Amino acid sequence: MASAVDPRPPTGSGSTADPGSAQSPVSAGPDPVSASSSASAPTSDSASKSAPARAHGRPRSAAFDAAILAATRELLAEQGWDRLSLGEVAARAGVAKTTLYRRWPGKAELVVDAMAEVFDTLRPVDAGSIRADAAAVITDLVALLTRPETQAAFLALAAESARDPALRTVVREKIIDRQRHLVLSGAARARARAGVAQIHDPGLVFDVITGTIVHRLLIAGEPVDEDYLGRFLDFLLAALDPLH
Repeated sequence: MASAVDPRPPTGSGSTADPGSAQSPVSAGPDPVSASSSASAPTSDSASKSAPARAHGRPRSAAFDAAILAATRELLAEQGWDRLSLGEVAARAGVAKTTLYRRWPGKAELVVDAMAEVFDTLRPVDAGSIRADAAAVITDLVALLTRPETQAAFLALAAESARDPALRTVVREKIIDRQRHLVLSGAARARARAGVAQIHDPGLVFDVITGTIVHRLLIAGEPVDEDYLGRFLDFLLAALDPLH
């Protein structure tokens, strides 16, 4: 798969110090994922008592990961896919390129993880009815898909995946399939509500919703406004209603 990335650092330099000991990741600016997750690091005393002894190497740092993924999203929004480079991501995150290459072999893999973290913020909504539930979840999805970093990543990953079946599998597993719970939870709530339309095929409903919204926003370039959303929900509920 051809990706515009910085060349890998030379191999065989086992004596190179881990970049994490030289500098700390800096904030990559406001990011909904990194802003919502803050954890204090253990003290050296507690870490030495609880952590198992290791023969060599350093542990993977959650702080470095968070800084790198946030920097990736920022640069995608600012520059788009074509101009995104791992070197600039490392600089924005405040880490050395070797730190980044230890975690992600290329740009596509890095962008998948950066966007998977954002898509994982989508949550099921219990708004009192199947229509209200669907409207709330679709509204959240629309807000996510209208962000510039999401649009840049989604379209580029679709193109790259067409040439790379392995990448397509990763995109499906890390981004798409992990959101199927949104419809599955809606189906469970519908079963608990008496006298309402049921979601008998959650997989198909998920495909209909995501396919329609992605096509509308990213392919056709048209908005999902209140009128369009209302007409789409009318269509969707009519398909679910056993009387139709």
